[in-house]
Amino acid sequence: MKVVKTVQEVADFKVSPERKLFSATHEEVAAGLTTDIYFVKTREILEKMGLADSLVSAEIFPRSSGVMAGVEEVKRLLADAGVEVWSLPEGEEFSPKEVVMQIRGPYGRFGVYETAVLGILASSCAWAARAREAKRAAGDKPAICFGARHVHPAVAPVMERAAIIGGADGASCILGAKLAGIEPVGTVPHALFLIVGDTLVAAEGYDKYMPPSSARSMLVDTFKDEVEESLRLAEAMGTRLESVRLDTPGERGGVTPGLVAELRAKLNLAGYNHVRIFVSGGLDPERIRILSEAGADAFGVGSYISGAPPIDMTMDIKEVNGKPTAKRGRIPGLAPTDRLVKIL
Repeated sequence: MKVVKTVQEVADFKVSPERKLFSATHEEVAAGLTTDIYFVKTREILEKMGLADSLVSAEIFPRSSGVMAGVEEVKRLLADAGVEVWSLPEGEEFSPKEVVMQIRGPYGRFGVYETAVLGILASSCAWAARAREAKRAAGDKPAICFGARHVHPAVAPVMERAAIIGGADGASCILGAKLAGIEPVGTVPHALFLIVGDTLVAAEGYDKYMPPSSARSMLVDTFKDEVEESLRLAEAMGTRLESVRLDTPGERGGVTPGLVAELRAKLNLAGYNHVRIFVSGGLDPERIRILSEAGADAFGVGSYISGAPPIDMTMDIKEVNGKPTAKRGRIPGLAPTDRLVKIL
């Protein structure tokens, strides 16, 4: 699929009525079909004025602080554009208005990608920043990203990869984890227990049929009191039970510090000190800290990460054909920085 270059090409583009999903394909993003139309108009005008190959240097900066992520996607998107790119490495923290990326090359080769580049960075950096906040609250205890169900499936892997870059210890989304170079984390949902009809029978089925590498971590809030169910599982499974998971719904008061403390104490009293307590459901950094102090050992964090508002990113042209320039209110010329590394 060729890169869209004219308004007429946009008008001629038709969406197939047989299209299964509305998310853009990789080819459509690379063709510029997710850009704002005004960049296509700009490219066409410059081409007809003989200025499309003007050498420009552009800077990208954020409106608020965050954690750098999305760089690898930008690199792959611009790999064939014939431009040079310098960027803050993924995982690095940045401040408001700090330059996080510079692009240099013929404007006609990359201008159409401004929308995509800014969108990639805006969302990815925000997800990474939220994941870092959650991980800092968890300290040396695992914090796993469970946010895939809160976003469109087309971007769920992007979100969970960004969360891992930000500091999450794992992710449940298969593709998101694989893109980050790790294996997905997770056991089973309430659906298994509801269909089987008994927590212990379902847990024994999991233990029997799942490979040894799959963690033996069981939900204990489906049918009975969480403490009662946890002790029942621990007695039956012994050392094979690695952890119990609390995901008590808000209708029942949610996961409280008191519940965690009671469960920890009664597991210890019964001799099951090895059984860890995994908590999930509406967690944010404050709740993570409180539940950790109460005795929780690991955390599943979903909507706090996935619901992060995008970090507003801006791209400014700062040089044209070697001459410093800028819109009013901005300083002409590239900002001095020693934090960027060349990626293209």
